[in-house]
Amino acid sequence: MNSSVLNLPTLKSEDRNNNKWQSLYQIQGERKRIMRETCSKYKSNNRRIITPYHVSRIFVEDKYRVLYCEVPKAGCSNWKRVLMVLNGLASSTRDIQHNTVHYGNYLKRLDGFDHKGIYHRLNTYTKMLFIREPFEKLVSAFRDKFEHPNNYYHPVFGKAIISRYRVNATKEALRTGSGVKFKEFIQYLLDVHRPVGMDIHWDHVNRLCSPCLIDYDFVGKFESMEEDANFFLHLIGAPQNLTFPKFKDRHSNEERTTTKITQQYFAQLSPSQRQQSYDFYYMDYLMFNYSKPFEDLY
Repeated sequence: MNSSVLNLPTLKSEDRNNNKWQSLYQIQGERKRIMRETCSKYKSNNRRIITPYHVSRIFVEDKYRVLYCEVPKAGCSNWKRVLMVLNGLASSTRDIQHNTVHYGNYLKRLDGFDHKGIYHRLNTYTKMLFIREPFEKLVSAFRDKFEHPNNYYHPVFGKAIISRYRVNATKEALRTGSGVKFKEFIQYLLDVHRPVGMDIHWDHVNRLCSPCLIDYDFVGKFESMEEDANFFLHLIGAPQNLTFPKFKDRHSNEERTTTKITQQYFAQLSPSQRQQSYDFYYMDYLMFNYSKPFEDLY
């Protein structure tokens, strides 16, 4: 039982005459169709049992009956703020600090419930995820974790990456793990014998949210965030004064990662590294209908 009995809330009768809502509703149908078709073509896990591991990234909002699968670098901080407001934990998204969002443990996760609680919510709540163009998401994660001081990613990932992939690394670089280059980061990502494990910030959406196992009702895209997010809030009957926040959560004075910025980073790689990176995220590209980011990819 991995699909919801409710599925996506249907449009209210007064919304059916609204071309904008009607069009957004059709877009949802199309996104879900492509996702399901990709799953049935490439995946054979239709009969697999959903375990707590599969739902460990899903946040629960019981008041409006929402399940949100967190995909880092695709608006997740602001989505958590919205869930906290829906839950009555804050009156406005503006009032919630970054650390409260990520380290406050105010939101429940689905794997914290027993088997019955997990299945009940999967079958009756509205399940949603928001995704982002895979290369753009990757560059956004790299800029955030490696181009700014970070007391976790530099010592844990940076040191291992520099010592494995940099020829003649300085003692200082090996000691601090700071200054990882994008090319070195990609070498780590594509290495089957990675010196350090995977991380949620650059893992596949496919692995984070198990969309072939869990039948999501709503698939939003970072690229059309405002429209998609406010449509979702409208569908679940959220308070009208609650809209999705537009502010950038961290390094707010820095330009958001765009297609142009992403291409500048990927231009540093060889064609074969670009191809391997595309292959690495191939299922995400296919499942969420993103076009190839470079013309020379096959």
